[in-house]
Amino acid sequence: MTEEKLSFQAEVSKLLHIVTHSLYSNKEIFLRELISNASDACDKLRYESQTNSDLSEGDSDFRITLKVDKDRKTLTIADNGIGMNHDDLINNLGTIAKSGTEAFIKAAEESDKGDVNLIGQFGVGFYSSFMVAEKVVVTTRKAGEDKAWAWESTGEGDYTITDATRDGHGTTIVLYMRDDQSEFLEDMRLRTIVTTYSDHIDLPIILLGEEEETLNSASAIWTRPAKDITEEQYKEFYHHVAHAFDDPWLTMHNRVEGVIEYTNLLFIPGSRPMDLFTPERKNHLKLYVNRVFITDDCDEVIPQYLRFVRGVVDSGDLPLNVSREMLQHNPVLAKIKTGLTKKILSELKKKAEKDAEGYAKFWENFGAVMKEGIYEDFAHQKENLALARFKSTHGDDWVSLTDYVARMKEGQDQIFYISGDDIEALKKSPQLEGFKAKGVEVLFMTDPIDEFWIPGVGQFEEKNFQSITKGGADLSKIKKDGDDAEDDNKEDAADKDGVDRLCAAFKAVLGDAVQEVRSTDRLTDSAVCIVASESAMDRNLQRMLKQHGQTVPEEAPILELNPTHSLVKKLVDLSADGTSQTIDDAAHLLLDQARIIEGENIPDMSAFSKRMTSVMEKGLM
Repeated sequence: MTEEKLSFQAEVSKLLHIVTHSLYSNKEIFLRELISNASDACDKLRYESQTNSDLSEGDSDFRITLKVDKDRKTLTIADNGIGMNHDDLINNLGTIAKSGTEAFIKAAEESDKGDVNLIGQFGVGFYSSFMVAEKVVVTTRKAGEDKAWAWESTGEGDYTITDATRDGHGTTIVLYMRDDQSEFLEDMRLRTIVTTYSDHIDLPIILLGEEEETLNSASAIWTRPAKDITEEQYKEFYHHVAHAFDDPWLTMHNRVEGVIEYTNLLFIPGSRPMDLFTPERKNHLKLYVNRVFITDDCDEVIPQYLRFVRGVVDSGDLPLNVSREMLQHNPVLAKIKTGLTKKILSELKKKAEKDAEGYAKFWENFGAVMKEGIYEDFAHQKENLALARFKSTHGDDWVSLTDYVARMKEGQDQIFYISGDDIEALKKSPQLEGFKAKGVEVLFMTDPIDEFWIPGVGQFEEKNFQSITKGGADLSKIKKDGDDAEDDNKEDAADKDGVDRLCAAFKAVLGDAVQEVRSTDRLTDSAVCIVASESAMDRNLQRMLKQHGQTVPEEAPILELNPTHSLVKKLVDLSADGTSQTIDDAAHLLLDQARIIEGENIPDMSAFSKRMTSVMEKGLM
């Protein structure tokens, strides 16, 4: 027998130390996690056996067994599922996706109590066994292979893999329990844990002893009438199917009958899954055919923007031996996808209408993903627009587009918004000043997807979307509440001819660095700002694309001056004497100032420094 000694991936070692020494509460969940993994292994083999019956080797009576040996202080969990080979053991038990593990470690280290709920949230349930066991031995044989392997570890820095023997496919996990964890060697304790957490598992969980005792109901929960299922049973099935520890925010269980028949049991998580923003954008619904697991990696069962939904879909209208290639072009699955999408969006609408506070929590978790549906799903664009929520200058609450339109000012015919990645920075943007002065609400668009769906949609309830950082944002027709004057600030502004003269002087100095220099009414406190022309790409989108290495057409900004600002009025007076060095320096400095406020780089920092020094010297003389 050869023994191979291997070290855990660095991140796994850190994680195991935290699990073993820092996670104290609710240790019983280790059994739920191991049973859940065993159930998944049986599901996978049941599916593979549909096209290759030799894999199950006549052992297709899938089950999970528990056995206690008090003399050896061991608890054994065994299954006859798909099993693992040498490489699977290394990949599954010695390595975890680095990003998720690092996030787990960071969250666990920051947790005052070492929250055990983190285990499920980050998909590392197997390692919960080290909370109760001083040593874990895994003996496994992969279906279709003759060789078995044993994996052993004390949860410290390394593990060993050796040749082994095992009758048949599947996995056997032996936990050598710590002295202070003997409670988990009591039959009654195991019965309670299985009944509480794993009653929904769709295969028997058998406690071996003098007599075999099945501890769970062993029936697929989604096939039962909803009236017969308790909230607690739904919650525990969600924990199982989502490999999560939070509570579901919304549960949807129904059977659809007609031309196409299927049952769905769907959950929207109460917290954001770790893989929500991964580039693959994979969904995690489990697809069954007549209670036989088919796949949990099928993008055809639900739109990608609803990938946070967890649960199962079971249909008898698909063939058991359906391949993934067939699923991609299956008309039955396309109809199921349409039905599920309508159901989910309908339930979200009900929640938004009946529980605004609860819906706000949902939107905080999943709003950025839901907006992808506005861009991608034209068939349900109207519904997704109605579900969308935004932060705005109106207050701290989330705002719907319907709410926004209802609050529009007299003379306002556009939905104004400003986009960027930091809402606190946006709130300080000079472009907001004129809108705030007139009480005009502006939406904050802080998700990257906003830059794509807005141009595609164009308008809501016949009101065009208008970026306030583009030239088409016009405040001249909008009146302040209780004020008939068109422009309160005109009497405080420099004379129009003088401002025009200053704009011309600035344009002559700045040349091609700006497209245009002009007066604006969008500013009240700031002297200048830069905006894009109405036909140009929004400046935030330009910055975002450049950050991702995309080639962006260069277009000079428009520099806008505030004619009511004291600095501008002084410069208007200076410009009456002809172009001077002061005007030259002011033009460049004000343009650079506007760039800094927008979060953009200054093209020539040396020149900026020299001009700033020169102006400060003159001011101190």
